[in-house]
Amino acid sequence: MLQVADYILFIFLIAAFIIDVRKHKIPNWLSAGGMLAGILLHLILDGVDGLIFSFLGLLVAGGIFMVLYIFKAIGAGDVKLFAAIGAIVGVQMVLYMMMYSIIFAGIIAIIILLFTKTFLQKLMNAFFHILGSIFSKDLSSLEEYKTTKATRFPFMYAVIPAVAMTYYYTFI
Repeated sequence: MLQVADYILFIFLIAAFIIDVRKHKIPNWLSAGGMLAGILLHLILDGVDGLIFSFLGLLVAGGIFMVLYIFKAIGAGDVKLFAAIGAIVGVQMVLYMMMYSIIFAGIIAIIILLFTKTFLQKLMNAFFHILGSIFSKDLSSLEEYKTTKATRFPFMYAVIPAVAMTYYYTFI
């Protein structure tokens, strides 16, 4: 059965999805609001245990996604988004959501590459940029490639189905 935290999460994700798709950025006020809402909700409902539950979710999700951010796999907004999700749903649920999000992001990336007319050209271009960076021991050309030529999409395209799948397997 769905709880208050679940409805807060759904409202939060709908807002994040709309803003991310339109502006390709998740605003800090939304992420901070999600974190605050999760922390306050669990503090009010469960006292200190709820506060610990919420902070652990925030720290685990934020910490794991911070590593992905350091390696430039995701944006800073996605780190804060998942920290907020962790504050709302706790460690166990957010770990499933993170895992499914990464899987869905990979599937979406493969689909985009397969349906792009220049699939082989992009694949070879990326391969040579990676090799060039390895042999030259200079990551600047790879960084330039990722910011100017790599295909990108809003991570929220992967987050929404990941959350749906997590809830499906949790409650069914």
